[in-house]
Amino acid sequence: MINFILLIFIYTGIYALMAIGQNLITGYVGLLSLTQAGFFAIGSYATAILSVTYGINFWITVPIAALLAAFFGVVIGLPTLRLRGDYLAIATLGFGEIVRNILNNWDSLTNGPMGIQKIPMVKIFSVKVSPYEKWGFLVLVWVFVLIAYYLFERLAASRMGRALEAIREDEIAASSMGINTTQYKVWAFALGAAVAGVAGSLQAVFILSVSPGVFTFMVSIMVLCMVVLGGMGNFAAVILGAFIIQFIAYFPQLVGLSNVIPPQFKQVLFGFILVVMMIWRPIGILGRKTRGAPGFFKTRGGK
Repeated sequence: MINFILLIFIYTGIYALMAIGQNLITGYVGLLSLTQAGFFAIGSYATAILSVTYGINFWITVPIAALLAAFFGVVIGLPTLRLRGDYLAIATLGFGEIVRNILNNWDSLTNGPMGIQKIPMVKIFSVKVSPYEKWGFLVLVWVFVLIAYYLFERLAASRMGRALEAIREDEIAASSMGINTTQYKVWAFALGAAVAGVAGSLQAVFILSVSPGVFTFMVSIMVLCMVVLGGMGNFAAVILGAFIIQFIAYFPQLVGLSNVIPPQFKQVLFGFILVVMMIWRPIGILGRKTRGAPGFFKTRGGK
């Protein structure tokens, strides 16, 4: 039971990293992007290929994975900046599916559908952080989450954060005030992709293998659910949303009902939660954090 609870918190941390990146793109810029699964896959495969094929240490593969994901964030961000709403969502979703299909068919590099096995464990000063001993890996994951949370909170309070919010509220007005909207939106895509790449690296060394079947569009949908559920524009809220979604996903196994409740049920439940949230509390559980709020719970529209 304890190991299963630790597993939920580990996956909460991994998905919280992606949700933080999604929140920057969707919560601060207002772009409905569904690319996190693609960036997640790029980060996972970057770490897997570099560590297994070339024997590179995990701590070197992490920044490489982040930079590679950020590069593809720019690649997908530039041509889709003219799109809005549903059109942007479809285009970015297509990018994620393209990444998955490339990984599935590039046998010489990714080993195709079989994926890459026997990824080396993380080492800290020659001490292995084994995923089988979940306490150590839990600390590792949440150190990354806290670092990402601190950095993105600082970014949100900076000039860039104010510019991103201005773009979300009224892009034409922001542009007329001298804000380079294209530059800031590309930066948002790149940074959101980078943190998803880091999450992918952690996923690879936790599972110790990667395969294309893991990185479906449902991953992007789950991450978006976390942001909407917690509260768009609030990084602490999306971490809470990540925990709630992961708890729901693993609840049948936690209570021993996995043989009774079909796997598709959680997808129906996610949809139901989103509908309820949109009707009764569209700002999310914690709501959007207001600028200059001194307290954790001082949010726009909060009760």
